[in-house]
Parts: sequence; structure tokens; C-alpha cells
Amino acid sequence: MPSRFFIRDKRRRFVVTLTALLAVGFVATSLVSYYVAHDSLTEQIAENTLPLTSDNIYSEIQQDLLRPIFISSLMARDTFVRDWTLSGEEDEAKIVKYLQEIQKRYGTVTSFFVSERTRKYYHSTGVLKTVAQEDPQDAWYFRVRNMNKDFEINVDRDTANLTSLSIFVNYRVYDYAGHYIGATGVGLAVNAVKNRIEAYQKRYGRRIFFTDRQGIVTMHGPDYNGARDIHETPGLSAYATQILASPSGSFSYQREGREVFVNSRLVPEFQWYLLVEQEGAPGQTRLVRTLLGNLLVCLVITAIVLVFANLTIGGYQRNLETMATTDKLTGAANRQVFGMMFDHVVKTLKRSDGPVSVIFIDIDSFKEINDGHGHPAGDAVIQYVAGTARSQVRESDSIFRWGGDEFLLLLPDCDIQHAARNADRIRQKIAEMPVYFGSVAIPVTVSIGVAQLAKRESQDSLVERADRALYLAKQEGRDRVHVAV
Repeated sequence: MPSRFFIRDKRRRFVVTLTALLAVGFVATSLVSYYVAHDSLTEQIAENTLPLTSDNIYSEIQQDLLRPIFISSLMARDTFVRDWTLSGEEDEAKIVKYLQEIQKRYGTVTSFFVSERTRKYYHSTGVLKTVAQEDPQDAWYFRVRNMNKDFEINVDRDTANLTSLSIFVNYRVYDYAGHYIGATGVGLAVNAVKNRIEAYQKRYGRRIFFTDRQGIVTMHGPDYNGARDIHETPGLSAYATQILASPSGSFSYQREGREVFVNSRLVPEFQWYLLVEQEGAPGQTRLVRTLLGNLLVCLVITAIVLVFANLTIGGYQRNLETMATTDKLTGAANRQVFGMMFDHVVKTLKRSDGPVSVIFIDIDSFKEINDGHGHPAGDAVIQYVAGTARSQVRESDSIFRWGGDEFLLLLPDCDIQHAARNADRIRQKIAEMPVYFGSVAIPVTVSIGVAQLAKRESQDSLVERADRALYLAKQEGRDRVHVAV
């Protein structure tokens, strides 16, 4: 997969750079001095151990907390939600059942949908209320209604249980023409996330907490005893502005006579800062050794460190690549890596002015397949479509799972005519034979939209044109390809 090659290429460049820096450092030190000063214990904590711990925690937090964003995104783009809303919200039991299935399948504490037309608050337990601007508890909906981004994360009281504090992912829902029609999403219990933070603290022996962009502590473990605002924390307050002004940083300050090291980094998905603190030893130890007689030893140690670092980073990166870039069900790339791949393809083809096209695939009547044969059968259909599409394109082409039953293909150095022919070949191949699930034969067809990147066109605009072409293919009767103008 090209995305994997791109990531591994960056890893190779990092290792080469690290090798060059270490080699230059040892040679320069041997020429100008007979002695080398090793980093003290405090430098080890501030520059190595603590940032690595922060990286590990950040990776695990992304796995834990990005899942509800993904779930809410699927809900917002679910054809059932949009079709049910656009058809007049006639059978309320259907949306309630849908929300119940979301909550049951993904293990969330709540799931909801608020219609812009009726202002009804649909919940997995039923219709809770009609939201109103004058009700302070409903301020979140009108904030989401007026915001420019697709989703937000906030901590609020659960409308279904006002005694419960939850982390909500509120996602805007659009109709097929791009008009706002409501808000949907899921909620996670704050206590569950706090327990996760407590587990991190026990595992790494650090104090961990989050702040918002203003420095207010938004989440922490049960043993946190600091101020509610880092501007009011003795010692740390001196670095509060610096922490909130940069995406990452490492600092140290005095707390009750002990030196405390802190590493900060912005979690962009939530617009929160992750702060990891560790108390370090007050003294410093420097070991001075003669380099002229130990140059060979230093070179051997450098080689060992590089081999160990390469092996460690390689194993860690392979796991991250799989989790961060690959859809588990189909083996296709996740939607999150499309932007990176798109930029890479455009930059690569810029010199030759080569064309770039995309193919947007949606499974016809997928909801009926799920309802009629069950979700395992639906998964089998999704795997079949992904495998068939992948088999009909080049190795240089990339396939992304865009939504529940949607796929996007990125075709570098491919004009609209060739892309349309490829799309029709995929469509015919999928329709040739049914998917057998047990003894049941399930006929499968797809509708496809095709678009070619115009000069100075953005990624979002290209995908939107392909999506509109897909919508027209659906309108024209499904099982067909429509080319964007």
C-alpha cells in the first residue's frame, strides 16, 4: 500500500538522520575534547523518558477516544439517518431502534439525534424533549448548529440522566445536498476516562491530566490535587502561557522543594493539552571519560543503539501503521490517512502535470442487506466489494474505506476517461456474482461517482464532486457509474 511505503520512507530518513547526527557528534567530540559529559539523570527524565511516556500515553488516548468520533461520523453519514429525516420523521420507533443498536453495538453510554426541522431530541430510550434556545441545557445544540466545523467534543450533563456527566461527540448531519438537518453523536462516561487516566498513572508512575486551550484542567485522575487552572499552580504558572502557545514542550519547575518535570502536547482532535509530570532527583551526576582511547567503543555503542532503536521503532511503528492506517474489516486504508496520501500524490505528479482521479463507491441497498440477512452478512458484502475493487486497480492506486458501506479510490496519473472505464469494470465485476453467506446468495451492486482533480482544486472539493456524482448515479437507478462534470 502506498501509504505504508510513504510512512516507512519517513522512518528510513529518520534513521539515516539519527545515524548522521550521532556519527558527527562522536567525531566532533573526539576532535575538540578528551572528555565527554554524559547527560545527568534530570536530562534523561526531561529529554528522553518523559517525552517517550507522553508519546505512549498519547497513542493510547487516541485509540480510546478517537473511536467515539469515528462512530459519530458514521452516524452522521448514515443513509438511514438522512433518509428517515428527509422523509418526514414518520416512524419515530425506527430512529429509536437505530440509536439503541448504536449504543448496544459500540458500548456507548448514550446515543442521540436532534432534528433541525422538528427540534425533537431522539434518544436510545425514546423522544426525550424538544430543544429550545431559551433552555440552558439545550445551548449545546444551537452551538453545534451554528459552528463551522463538522463536530465538537464537550463535557456536559446527559439529558437522559442529569446526574451523569459525560463526554459527548456532537456531529453535524447534512442532507445529500449539503444542507444541515440535525446533530447526532454518542457519549462516554467521564468516570470511565478518569479510570483510564488512573491506569496510565499506575503504569507509568506519572501524574497525568488534561487542560483546555485556556489552561482550565478538564480531566484528571482521582489523586490530582493541583489547581483548577494551571495559571494558578505554583511554579507551573510561570510556564502556563508557553505551554498553551505551543503544540508541545518540556519544562521543569519547583514544587515543595522538589524539581518536577512536565511534558505537554496538544491533542488536536479534542483541542486539549495532555500534561505528564514526574518528580526528578534534585542533584546532577556527570561522568567524564577520556574519548581518545574509547573512540572505537563509542562507535560500537552507537551501532548498538541504532540497531536497538531501529528494531524498537520498527515494531512499534508496524503496530501503529496497522491501527492508524488500516481498516480491520477490509484491509483498506482508513479515511484518516487520505489527506496525507492525496498530498503525496499531488506533489509527486506536480512536476509532470499528471492527472489525478478518484472513484467513489457506495453499495446499493446496503441497509436492506443488513436488515434482511444480518450484520455478519453485511460485513461479508463489504469485504467482497473491497476485495473486488482492489483487484481491478493498479498497485499504485489506493483504496480507502470512507464510511460504513462507502469506499474511495485514489488513482494517480489517471485521467477521467480511464478512471470511468476502471469504475465501470469494478461495477460489472461486483455485479457478476452474488455473495454467498451460508446457503444464501446475496446479489450485490454498487453505484459509483468519478471525478478528476482540476487545477488548483482542493481535496475537499474533489471528493465533494465525486460524492455528488455518486448521488446522481443513485438517482438514475443505481448499479451505474456517473462522471462528475
